[in-house]
This record gives sequence, C-alpha cells and structure tokens, in this order.
Amino acid sequence: MLFKLTDEQVMIQNMVREFSRKVVGPAAAERDKTREFPAENFRQMGELGLMGMMVPVEYGGEGADAVSYVLALSEIAYSCASTSVVMSVQNSIVCESLCKFGTEDQKQEFLVPLASGEIIGAFALTEPDAGSDPVSQATTARKEGGEYIINGTKRFITSGENSSVVLVTAKTDESLGHRGISCFIVPKGTPGFTVGHHEDKMGLRASDTTDLIFEECRVPAANILGKEGDGFKIAMSGLDSGRIGIAAQSLGVAQAAFDAAVKYAKGRKQFGVSITKHQAIRFQVADMATQIEAARQLVFSAASMKDRKEPFTREASMAKLFASEMVQDITARAIQMHGGYGFTKDYEVERYYRDARVFTIYEGTSEIQRIVISNAVLKDKRKP
Repeated sequence: MLFKLTDEQVMIQNMVREFSRKVVGPAAAERDKTREFPAENFRQMGELGLMGMMVPVEYGGEGADAVSYVLALSEIAYSCASTSVVMSVQNSIVCESLCKFGTEDQKQEFLVPLASGEIIGAFALTEPDAGSDPVSQATTARKEGGEYIINGTKRFITSGENSSVVLVTAKTDESLGHRGISCFIVPKGTPGFTVGHHEDKMGLRASDTTDLIFEECRVPAANILGKEGDGFKIAMSGLDSGRIGIAAQSLGVAQAAFDAAVKYAKGRKQFGVSITKHQAIRFQVADMATQIEAARQLVFSAASMKDRKEPFTREASMAKLFASEMVQDITARAIQMHGGYGFTKDYEVERYYRDARVFTIYEGTSEIQRIVISNAVLKDKRKP
C-alpha cells in the first residue's frame, strides 16, 4: 500500500472489518433475496459511530477524517453493498450538508440524532425528468407567511421509506435557474409528504429506493437549509463528498469479488492442476490486483485532499469514475473465473456483479464525471 495510514486509521479499519465480517456479512445474501432493510445493522453501526463519522463530537459524531471514513465504508461494502449505500448517503450527503449549512437549532434537532444513528436521513434531488440536470427539476416551494409549501415528486431516493428526515431540493424562483433552487429539511410525518413507488432493483436490494411525493406539503421557514437559492450549491457540495463515498463502495465490492475469485481459483482444478497454474488466470489476477490498487490510491488521494481542506471536486470525480468503472470489470472477471458457477446464486460473485452495476450511474453517471473532470482540467492553467 503506497498511502501510509496512521495508527488510528488502521485501528478504525480493523474494528470495522471485524464488525463487517461477523455482523453485516452473514445475512447479506438472504437480505438480497428478501429485500429486508438492515435496521439492526444500522443500530449497531450507530453505536460504533459509523453513521456520523465526520460529524464533530459536539453534535454526536466521531470527528473522524475522510480517509478513516472511506476505510470504514469500504469494509462495510465488502460484506454488503446495500448497507454501505445507506451509510454513504447518511454520512457523505445528509450529515455533511447539515454540518456545512445548518443553523445551530437545525443541527441540534436533526444532526445529533442522525450522527448517533438514532434516525436515518435521505437526500431528495432526482426527479422523473431531472437526473443529471438538476435545473430541470419541477418540484417547487412557494413561501406563504412563515411557511414554505412544497409540491413535486422525487425519484430513486435511497432510504426513501426508512428515513425519518429528508433534505429536499425545490425551486423557489424559476427565473433564476440554478440560483433559484433551495433546500428544505422535511421530517417524515409532515402533512402532504408521502412515500410513493418502491423500485424493484437489479442490485442493492436491501436498500429501499422510492419515490417521494409532496402535495401542498407545508414546512416552517426555519426548515430551509442555508438560505434561498443555496440548494444547488448544497447539492453539488454533497455530491462531491458522495462521489468519494461511491468510489469507496466500489473499492469494497471489488475487493470482495477479487478475494472470492482468488479463493475459488486456488481450489479449482482443471486438466489435473489448479487453475492458478494457467497463465490466463494468473494474468487475470495480476490485472485485477493492479486495478484495485490504482482505485484505492485515487480514493485515498481525494479523501486526503478533503481532509486538508483543499478543493477536491476534480479528484472526487476521478476517483468515482475510475473506481466505479473498475468494479464493473472486476466483478465480471470474477464471474468469468468461476465459470458456470459464477452465473448461479450459489456463489456471491453473482450478487457482487448486480450490486456494482449502479455505481457508474448514481450520484453522477460516468459521463457526468468526464464532463466535470474535463471542465476542471481545461480551466486549470496551473497543471494539465
């Protein structure tokens, strides 16, 4: 490993690895079948400080650095990608947005229980006709007296059913484009706020993904996050951190698939010898190991830049692009190395392959990452 971890980071990695393998992993395949939300996992993860890792201690978090967070997230993803995606949204987008833009009252009311894992949070940006282009969203919020009234539908919302509070973007001034988007804190149970369609997904099946419907949903003006017009800025800031989270998840799933493939190959014999004696398999192993290590360094680089409070938008997109594309290849190769068995549900590589497929899509597709990266490179006069 080229990136030198501190003793504390290694301790966190080892602690989460043990928890992940002993608690999260054993029922992961069954949850994939039943689509049962791993609520008990999150309760225990909250007790371990994993649901608000980067939140300051005074708000119930661990005050951990971003490198420690990606280490922990990767270890959870190794055992169960469904569990890791909820952890990622909670930490990278929901808690971080409240940390950066919330008032003291908002932090006490919402951030404290989120950071402790007492409640789960969600972030509602995507809509039926607005994914990569958030300015196209149709959800609106109009102010009446001391309240905002929200109308619209959000789609593909992680933890839409199981969250207790949702950060919702909505247009408060259509004429201002992205500067007319605001963000609101909407607790579950607010009149006019209902959960809609549940997606029946290819992967991440134990993580609920739903529509959220707002019909004349009234929230106090005090529940605006930041100020009017900050919604786009809040979303983009959250997505920068979220993209490091997706890269970390990709790393965890890729490592799990790689380990499974190597274990299988060592035990599988063809033509009288272990298949690891065949050059075709050995070259596969070499390529897979190299790709995973390259992704790991990109993830650590982006996370360490975040820790140093340096701009990291480009590096987060690079890590997300490379790692999410990498895990597609690693899981496919892992299935190939298993032969026909890899196509069955008797081996976990089949689940890894399905879980990983969305990583190039959500929180900014690979195509969007390439736009972000190329724009950053072409605007940066200091270096190529």
